[in-house]
Order: sequence, then C-alpha cells, then structure tokens
Amino acid sequence: MKRFCVSKLKTGVFTGPARLLAIIAAFMAAAAGARAQTDTSTDFRFDLSGETRARYESLNGQFRAGRTGSDQALFLRTLLHARLTTPVARFGIELQDSRAYFDDIGTPLSTGTVNPLDILQAYVRVDAPSVFGDGSDARLTLGRQTVSIGSKRQIERISYANVIKSYTGAYYSATSARGDQFHALMLAPVGRHPGDRAAIGDNQMSGDEEEWNRTIWAVHYQRPDLIPDFWPGLSGDLFVYGLEERDTDATPTPNRHYVTPGFRLHRAPATGQVDLDLEAAWRFGRRRAGSAASDTTNLDVSAGMVFAALGYTFEHAWKPRLALEYYWASGDDDPNDGRFDQYERLFGSRRTDLNNTSLHGPLTPANLNAPGMRLELAPSPDWDGRLAWSAASLDSARDSWVIAGLRDESGQSGRFIGHTLDSRVRYRGLIDGLELELGASILLPGGFADNAPGSPAPDRTVFGYAQATFTF
Repeated sequence: MKRFCVSKLKTGVFTGPARLLAIIAAFMAAAAGARAQTDTSTDFRFDLSGETRARYESLNGQFRAGRTGSDQALFLRTLLHARLTTPVARFGIELQDSRAYFDDIGTPLSTGTVNPLDILQAYVRVDAPSVFGDGSDARLTLGRQTVSIGSKRQIERISYANVIKSYTGAYYSATSARGDQFHALMLAPVGRHPGDRAAIGDNQMSGDEEEWNRTIWAVHYQRPDLIPDFWPGLSGDLFVYGLEERDTDATPTPNRHYVTPGFRLHRAPATGQVDLDLEAAWRFGRRRAGSAASDTTNLDVSAGMVFAALGYTFEHAWKPRLALEYYWASGDDDPNDGRFDQYERLFGSRRTDLNNTSLHGPLTPANLNAPGMRLELAPSPDWDGRLAWSAASLDSARDSWVIAGLRDESGQSGRFIGHTLDSRVRYRGLIDGLELELGASILLPGGFADNAPGSPAPDRTVFGYAQATFTF
C-alpha cells in the first residue's frame, strides 16, 4: 500500500493559494488513493506519487568565463504526480516546483536550475495496436510528457538536474513478448520561463509554453539478447533522431535541421561477468552560426559522438565494478570553413557518463575527447557509491570548451582541459522513502583551462553537495 504525505518544506516552495491547494489535494488524494489500492472491483483507479528534494551545493574556484571565486546555492524541487486510470485511458498530471535560495550574485543559475510551480506533465495514455502483433502490447501518450529511451543519451527525463525537461506531442511505444521495444515520437520542447537571470534569481513564476517552432522526431528500436549463444545478455539499439526548427518573434533559433542515426550495444553489469556499453551516433544537416535574424547563411553539419565502457564486476560482498570509459564528441576544426562540425547535446543526459553537473559540470558531449576510469561499489541494498576519473581534452583546439564558454580560435592555447575526479555516496536505510546523497568533485585545470583567452585560471575547482530526497 502506498504512503501519502505532505512534507514540510522551507517557505517558498509552495506559496499562498498554491501551497494550500497542494496540501488539500494531497490529503484528498491520500484517501482516494488508499481506497483505490484496496478495491479491485472497480475499473477506476487513482494514484498519487511524488518527491521532495533539497540539495545544497558549493563550488570554489570558478572555471567559467567572466566569473571568479566561489558559488553556492540551495536547490529545492517538489514533484506531485496524479494518475487516473479508467477502462479506456489513463490520465495524468504532474506538477514541478524548482527553486534556488542563498545563491551568490554571479551564481550560474538558469532555467535548468529554477522553474517555479508549473505543469510538468498533462497527458492521456491509451492502448494502441502493436507493431509486434499478437502477444505484445503498445501504448500511445498524447499531451505534455517526459520521455526516456534506452541509454538516455539521446532523450531523457533528467533526474539530477533541478528542473526536468518536458515535451508536448505524441509518443508511441510497443513491447513484444520477448522484450523487443519500438519507440516513435514527434514532440515539441516546452520552453521554460522566465529566462532572464534577475527573474530566475528571484524565483519568479511565469507559465511555461510549448515551442511549436521546434520539432523533435525519433524512431528507436531495441532488441534483447542479440547473440545468446555467443554473448548472452547483449542487447542492441538502432535509432534515428531528428530536430527541425524555425524562427519566431518570441523564439529565435539557429534554424537547425538535424538527422542523427546511431546504434548501441549494451550488456548490463552483473557479478562475475564483463559488461559493455558502446554507443555511436552521426549527425548531418544544416544550421546557422547563431540565432540572430540577420544571420541567413546555412552551414553544413557533420558531427558525431562515441561512448564506450568496458567493465567487470568482481565476486565480492561489496560488488566492486571497475570500468574503462571513453567519451568522444566532435569539435569544429575550422570556424571559417562554412561548416559546423561540433556535436551538440540536445535532449539527452550527461551526468551518468560525465558525472556531477549543476553548478559544476565542466564536461558535456561537445568538442570532447575524454578517456577515464570508474569504480562502483554496492556494499548493501542501502548503500552504493562511485568514484570516476577522466582526462578531458578538446577534440578541436580551435573550438570552444562549451560549459566554460572559452575559445581560442587560433588554437594556440592547446587542447587539455584537465583531470576530473568525481565521487558520490548514497544511503537509503534510514527511513522508508528517504535517500541521502553526498558528492564531491575536483577539476585540476590543464593547459587550455589555464591559457585560453578570458579564462579565470583557477588553481583548482572543488565542488561538493549534500542532498536529501523523500519519495512517496
């Protein structure tokens, strides 16, 4: 039986009528949900779930262009997801409230960290004919929704970020009896508001709106056990993702028209066996250099990415897994050749592979060449931890270090960004539904980070966070 409660949050997470309505709704849903959980005679069921999360972050030794010193912030996020299942469809609505407090004047806040009370999801989901025929199932989801597929490198419902992305449109998914999956979608990203730094810092509320001038489409197929006689447990993905966009008065764009085909081979970690994660994608199309209306010159796009990890989990009580990793994302070799060859992260994740983000997060899959290693431990169901290292360089010395906003078009500053060391520990054994998490990161800057024009050139960057998440 599910537990329902309203957590006591710091004033400001819900304010005024919104807070009162949220509390009333939660208590009403608790009773309705509890009845629905125990009454199997009805064709209607109501479910309520959610989470409240607080994370304090501190960074010393800012590496971003135009900033120096330290940053800090307290990030709060609350989610409340109500679902009504009927004989013909499931209806869902999810609220998201994401705020920041105690930040410094120059703290790099954005719509990725702050988005006060708004509708994250509002959808209807129905059963649909399956592409796999008899013995399989499929569903079609219409409306505003979050999406995660496969490795989540192409599209993800992001968990660590303080603000989760959502999209509006149609998403079809089907699963065969043997576990094959087929996904197809056509969605418009939801633009988050407000967008200016002052309003974001004040946690001002402004309704999010669909960016109908942008369209994401995709076809993604997953097959389990590709070669069971040779390598049991190896699955494969084939996918094509696309992005089409055009300018509007409210939303200028670089007019990107992308097609990104790719594949993935994956074998999940398990005690006493080798695991594998290999994903590659190539992007082609066209775009403009910037979003200015005066920029009407199309640039040909040819960009790619490769992620590879090879690991082994040892037979020990702590289940230690050691893995070698490599992340490559192309950079633009010549800023004046009429081409755009930098791979861009559009709607997928980066924290899973490239570690702690938010106020830190120096690495993203764009103009990146980063070999590394990872150690993961799971001493018990309540404890787990990881330690990751990478030696990060620019793929092209003339292209930008994207997160830092630094670029040397001459290429004279070199390529080496620096060594990164990231750690995380999680504990779930205190009370049911509560997860505690601590993390720390160090960036030891290399030649490019020290010498690029406009670099604050810190001796090192040290980042840490403490997080508590209560899920109900």
